[in-house]
Amino acid sequence: MASLQDLRRKISSVKNTQKITKAMKMVAAAKLKRAQDRIMSARPYAHKLRGVVANLGEHASRTSHPLLHKRTGNKTELLVITSDRGLCGAFNTNILRRAVEFLHERSKAGEQVSVSVVGRKSVDFFRRRTWTIRQEWPGVFDRLTYEHALDIGQNIIQQYNEGTFDQLYVVYNEFKSVMQQRVLVEKFLPIEALEDESSEQPAAEGPKGSYLYEPDEHELLEVLLPKHFEVQTFRVLLESAAAEQAARMTAMDGATRNAGELIKKVTLFYNKTRQAAITKELMDIVGGAEALK
Repeated sequence: MASLQDLRRKISSVKNTQKITKAMKMVAAAKLKRAQDRIMSARPYAHKLRGVVANLGEHASRTSHPLLHKRTGNKTELLVITSDRGLCGAFNTNILRRAVEFLHERSKAGEQVSVSVVGRKSVDFFRRRTWTIRQEWPGVFDRLTYEHALDIGQNIIQQYNEGTFDQLYVVYNEFKSVMQQRVLVEKFLPIEALEDESSEQPAAEGPKGSYLYEPDEHELLEVLLPKHFEVQTFRVLLESAAAEQAARMTAMDGATRNAGELIKKVTLFYNKTRQAAITKELMDIVGGAEALK
């Protein structure tokens, strides 16, 4: 049975932990507000650009640009986006579980799979697995900027054009609300797959019809398609950043409440134990006094 001193130490330790989790919740709430504002500002532009590219893809020749061309190869790459830090509930676990399921499915289908990872949690996870890691981007979410999307996007486009892989999928957490994040798997390359219903994204909207290109179709697509890919990459990074802070705030709020309940239970047990010890000492005193009579 724990002594009174051990119980006091445990109560003090839990109180200190509660202070930490409460502070982390407040920090996550402040970061969430900024991250939520950024993703809400970026979504309209990303979705409209997606609609423009989708409409162009319906009329442009599929051989006019490598990012539009659908290949017959069986080499697939998965871009896994997780956080750099933990203490955010099941945020990273859900992504990594879905990524492993996807890789197993593709491997069983006879495809050659490789992995690129964003975030330290996915880097550490896949370094202990047998899948090939083509590229790593740890520490992205410390100070997330558009330059990170440029770096990731240009690297992936270069490798795709060189034939390192034939199609690219991205798995990430989409920010829905403070209490809800949704794990999505989207096909990013070739770009024509953006209209695939499996992407679970809003249908592209925009005017339908033929287009007259100035200066010409090739030059327009040469600029627009890489730009589109980089914007979509930045969007999913912002989605993941906002979802991470929401998950961390929720997790720390739950941890703070659980610590409070644990403090109450241990304090009650401490008081009962202390009362029993005092009662026992009084009984010993009374018994001794009776024995001296």
